Amino acid sequence: MQIQKNISLKPFNTFGIDVNASFFVEVTSTEELKNILSNDQFKQIPKLILGGGSNVLFTKDVNALVIHNLIKGIEVVKEDNEHVFIQSGAGEIWNDLVKYCVQHDYAGIENLSLIPGSVGAAPMQNIGAYGVELKETFFELEAVNNETGEQKTFIKEECKFGYRESIFKQEVKGKYIITSVTLQLNKKPVFNTSYGAINYELQNKNAEANIKTISEAVCNIRRSKLPDPKIIGNAGSFFKNPTINKDQFDLLVSKYPLMPNYPTNPSTLQHLNTSAPQHPTYKLAAGWLIEQCGWKGKRVGNTGAHKDQALVLANYGDATGDEIISLAKQIQLSVKEKFGVDITAEVNVY
Repeated sequence: MQIQKNISLKPFNTFGIDVNASFFVEVTSTEELKNILSNDQFKQIPKLILGGGSNVLFTKDVNALVIHNLIKGIEVVKEDNEHVFIQSGAGEIWNDLVKYCVQHDYAGIENLSLIPGSVGAAPMQNIGAYGVELKETFFELEAVNNETGEQKTFIKEECKFGYRESIFKQEVKGKYIITSVTLQLNKKPVFNTSYGAINYELQNKNAEANIKTISEAVCNIRRSKLPDPKIIGNAGSFFKNPTINKDQFDLLVSKYPLMPNYPTNPSTLQHLNTSAPQHPTYKLAAGWLIEQCGWKGKRVGNTGAHKDQALVLANYGDATGDEIISLAKQIQLSVKEKFGVDITAEVNVY
């Protein structure tokens, strides 16, 4: 392992924000990770874990040891007549894991094709797209305690998954470094094609729904709506889709009958450490709300809301993290003033 000083993190975040890390190291195994954590020189220094850098916005230099997780490997660790259990190193690219499963006809994450980032970040965010969330196939993960170096297994219930939430963004934030993730995938698939434009894509290609065609349809949809971060700096969807109660929903839909909305099972929206609400709730499309406020395609200095998807905030040149945060706050205020709805960032801000 080579520990570097004052390294630019521009190549390691998809927004392309140019900030420096006090210390930077790449780890390719759990053993290397434990060694760096036990190094006396760095025990008292804050740690920041970077995977694909696709869900982070830097607003200042990082006075910490940045650990770039490159722990690789994908393997079948167990299987039965109905399921196959796939373990992946946290440093694998998420979409490479999806491709592996699609190629081997293991069903469950094909709707999550082309989501940027690393496998280790997936359970932290409980990533989701097109009617599917990671928690539906999650089995367990391995993580190393940041302070003690001890290894711990987290099963699904311990992760406290919610909408783009988990225990790793709440109670144990910054305390554990994920090293591997195990998924329970299906040999007998049940497909979810009702969300978004998947069915339209399949019909347009005259294709029958299967693991491969659904994955291809999702990739086509995402490429048509989301800019390539290698060309335009971005972190995908910047905001979460907001959830509102029935009274607020009834008021809004009476004013905006074409407003996209999705009735939501309250049990899936419970906040950590609280019981689930017992009344109906509705999820709104944050991108639609932002677009109605006139932000789609609007540029402010070096940043702006993308022309094809208002939910994506873009770095069109040499934008700073503060510029992007300023834009995000303006958008949040617009949505609040027009609709009375709060939208919150999905991206982690440092």
